[in-house]
Amino acid sequence: MSGYSEGGASLTKKTLKTWQPHHWSAKEDIDYNLKTLRDRAADLGMNSAIGHAAIQTLTTNVIGSGLKLFPRIRYEELGMTADEARKWARHTKREFELWANDLHCDFLRRNNFYELQNISFASSLNEGDNFCLFKHRSPSDETPYSLRLHLIDAQRVSNPISEGYCGISQVEVQIPNTQNRIVNGIEVNRDGRLEAIWVCNKIFGSMTTSTPELKWQRVKVFGQATGCRNVLHICKDTRPDQFRGVPLLAPVIEVIKQMSRYAEAELTSAIIKSFFSIFFTQSASNYDFNQIAGQGEVDPNEPCVDVSEYKLGAATMAALPRGVDVKSIDSSNAQSTFDVFTDAFLTQIGAALNIPYELLVKKFQSSYSASRAALLQASDEFRQRKAAFVADFCQPVYEQWLAEAVALGRIKAAGFFDDPLTRSLWTSAAWYNERSGILDPVKETQAAILRLDAGLTTFSREIAESEGQDFDEVVATLAQEREMLSKLLPSQNPKVNPSESTEDERDDEEDEKVARRRKTTS
Repeated sequence: MSGYSEGGASLTKKTLKTWQPHHWSAKEDIDYNLKTLRDRAADLGMNSAIGHAAIQTLTTNVIGSGLKLFPRIRYEELGMTADEARKWARHTKREFELWANDLHCDFLRRNNFYELQNISFASSLNEGDNFCLFKHRSPSDETPYSLRLHLIDAQRVSNPISEGYCGISQVEVQIPNTQNRIVNGIEVNRDGRLEAIWVCNKIFGSMTTSTPELKWQRVKVFGQATGCRNVLHICKDTRPDQFRGVPLLAPVIEVIKQMSRYAEAELTSAIIKSFFSIFFTQSASNYDFNQIAGQGEVDPNEPCVDVSEYKLGAATMAALPRGVDVKSIDSSNAQSTFDVFTDAFLTQIGAALNIPYELLVKKFQSSYSASRAALLQASDEFRQRKAAFVADFCQPVYEQWLAEAVALGRIKAAGFFDDPLTRSLWTSAAWYNERSGILDPVKETQAAILRLDAGLTTFSREIAESEGQDFDEVVATLAQEREMLSKLLPSQNPKVNPSESTEDERDDEEDEKVARRRKTTS
């Protein structure tokens, strides 16, 4: 008996001997339970306030209005000057915007590239993952490019149901006459390397489609002739040998569902508390209570109660027949601890999802330091997810588009198709969106100025991260505005940094301080 035998691995302690869960491979732990996890997580994402808030918080802060392209080519290694690289980057960005802002970049012609980012990221959180197919259609008058993006719902990628596909288990089938196998729609070879995905023409079990017959299409992940990507899998893996993603809410499904039930019960209780109910009671033995409801034989000598004549109202007085009394029901309950209970569990949910409580419930009531600490903690999660999404979706799309642009001759990139290293120098880029929120704009701006003065950052990065804008465009606009101001308002010459005083002003302030000290001393 050593190590964890008397601790977490004990089989004899009363608190642990009945707790013997099993932890197997990703197929048993994830793929076997994926359908149930998706259904429950999707229900919480649509019908639970907390589940929906978690999805929207991450989507808004990571994607926002869309991650914008900022080409950052290695111009020195490509034999270019800084001015030439800047001109190339501006031209490439304009060409990419031409394609990205057009609905034709979407195979279904419903969303532009930035809206597809939002849909893909939110879907990957809800379902665990999703797929994007690269398709090509003839260029049109609206766009000179043939590249089209087709987002595929995660549920459509599934194992084919047909004769000859032998089921090894519920989540894995063997492809006939090959050594390849399909795990939840992902085809891998005998070494476990990704080969293809199997896309169904509809979600299995769907009854609202005009296509009753199920058909699967095999799509190779990499083209056989070119080796280029045909499929993007937007997924955040959490363990080795994992083929499909896990919904974001999977670890907290039970807690959120129980909280939703509790909130619904409290809401029902609050509605009941708002009711004011009264009952007519019979206090005399010789009185027929059925006469109140208009039932039974009415004795002409006994008065009958007409309920419609008695109503609740301000300063109302009414005389009841002999033997009839009125009792009220008090449904108030002052023992509710709803706020304390829910706040405790919301904190745990936020910790599990790596979203601080303040951001999860959109309530900032703590001190400035605590609120800023929460934003800084959340920014780490946002930065990590943004980097993963750029690697899975944005950058591969840009590389695919740039290859077509160079092939069409709309963008010049010497040696792009000759050497992979040269191609990587041309495709190097950064992706930024506008900053989602600033707790104190003045302090954030001062911090940016200090970073710039210390040489810890660049103007391009600060402008891109704060507003999602391009440095060249901002500088050009500022130059135009200042030139216009100098012509139209020559007496008003704005300072570059109004917060900093001039040297003469600082000298005057110092002289005033010295004069005050002398006066005090004398």
